[in-house]
Order: sequence, then C-alpha cells, then structure tokens
Amino acid sequence: MDVRALRYFIEVVRQQSFTRAAEQLYVTQPTISKMVRQLEAETGCALLRREGRTLQLTDSGLVVYQRGLAILQEFHQLEAQIGDINQLKTGELRLGIPPMTGMQIAGSISAFQRRYPGVRLHIAESGGLTAQQAVLNGTLDIALTALPVASEIPLNTLELMCHPLCVLVPRTACWQTRQQLTLTELAEHPLLILNEEFALNQQLMQAFRQQSLTPQIALRSAQWDFLAAMVQAGMGLAILPEPICQRLDAQRLAWLPLVSELQWRIGLIWREGSYLSRSAEAWIQCCREHWPGNAPRLLV
Repeated sequence: MDVRALRYFIEVVRQQSFTRAAEQLYVTQPTISKMVRQLEAETGCALLRREGRTLQLTDSGLVVYQRGLAILQEFHQLEAQIGDINQLKTGELRLGIPPMTGMQIAGSISAFQRRYPGVRLHIAESGGLTAQQAVLNGTLDIALTALPVASEIPLNTLELMCHPLCVLVPRTACWQTRQQLTLTELAEHPLLILNEEFALNQQLMQAFRQQSLTPQIALRSAQWDFLAAMVQAGMGLAILPEPICQRLDAQRLAWLPLVSELQWRIGLIWREGSYLSRSAEAWIQCCREHWPGNAPRLLV
C-alpha cells in the first residue's frame, strides 16, 4: 500500500474536499483523485460516498481512516528517527508556545536557530491546555505550558521559570494606597481573565474554589493586551504574571501583588514514553542553558 495514497485519502477526509486536500498537499486535484481510486482498488472496496456536498466514509473507509492515522503517525516517527542520523543537519521541531511566554522564550529560540540552522522550527501559538492536548495526540513534539499538569496525564515536565502573579488595576486614586490584594478581595470585583484554553485560568478557578469563593467573571480573552486595555477602560481587574505587567504603560495602569500560593510556573511538556527526537532533545538542552537556575530539575 502506497503511504502517499493513505496520506492523500486522510487529507480528503479532513478537508471534506478533494480540491482543498490538493491545496493543502500542494498537488493537483487529479493526482488526489487518482491516489484515492488506487487505494480503493488495493482494498477492494469503496471508501467514500458523496451525500450532497459532503463526503461520507463507508464502513470500510472508516476502518482505513482510523488505521491510517496510526500508520502515518508511526511513519512520521520513522522519518524523524532516520533524519536524526544526520546529526541535526536536517529535521523539524513542532513547538507549542502560549502567547504570554513569547518574550521570555525568544532567547532560547534564537539560540536554537543559530546552533541548528538546518532544523525547521514550526511554532504553534495557543493556550497551555490546548498545547497539552496537541502534545498528547502527536500534533506537537513539545510545548510550554503553566505547571503543574494533572498527575494522571502522561506527560513529562521540565520547569523553566517561575514568576508571581499580580492584579492589574487602573491608575486611579482608589487604588493608590493599596499594597496588595487577596483572592477574597478580588471576588468582590469584576474580573477580566484569560479564557478556558489557558492552564493559568484553570489554576485560578481552582484557587477560588479552594477558598469557597465565586469570582465575578466579566470578560474572558486569549489576548493579555486586550485584558489590559479593558482594565484601563474601567471594565474590571485582571490577574496576569508579573513579567507581563512590567511591559504595560505604568502611567495608565498599576499592578499589585496577589497574595496567594499560586504562581506563574512555566515549563516544557512532552509525551511520556514516546520517542523524543534529537531536535526536541536539543531544544530542551537550549532551555536548560538559558535557565540554568531552574532547568536541571526534571519532573516526571
């Protein structure tokens, strides 16, 4: 069975279109159609049927699709292992980075690219929980997220940095005398927080529950700068890591320490028990060198 035919068939199912699949794979539509017909000939059965404008899998097609995903994942690992023989002269690294960590991680990314210019770096920007799932299903090789991760999730972790959380407030007279804020006090104000795809959001909600508090969520967003703008507009208060607050306009906004054991702990995650490419190992080493005070500790 031609692996290309299997890859083309799976892309057609994903895109629900021969045309869009051809665009994604940078081949012509007749090539896609030919390879799918070839796969049907090899299996001896129809794999797809058209119902209106949608493509539906036959019973046989569903089996080929599900098995094909596993086969392509194994094939991808085989390609990665063979590529590693070239001592990182070629290869790729699929890396997930939360939006708030961009400035902190830029030094490691630059060092990695200078050291291994032949390795293609694919960066996906998403919240930590989304990145966790992507690592688990093999879409990403390694990612950064807020720690800790749930103990039952099969991920290895390596902490890189730890920063306190702050409460972002408008620079108005009513806040000028305050030195800090507690979760109990925060529960009395409208809160502007990151959305559910961020691990920090989950940790904050858990901290409120542990103190039997019900926060007043006024707005959720994936963009920390939008949250800051909403604070400045008087829509509420935001809870953000100290390094993020320090980038903001101190003439218009102020930030107060959050009195809580909760901190912004950021680390690498990768799938437990799976093959870790040399590109990923090299990335981990670059991070260890960039954060020598934190990185030597490996948490499994």
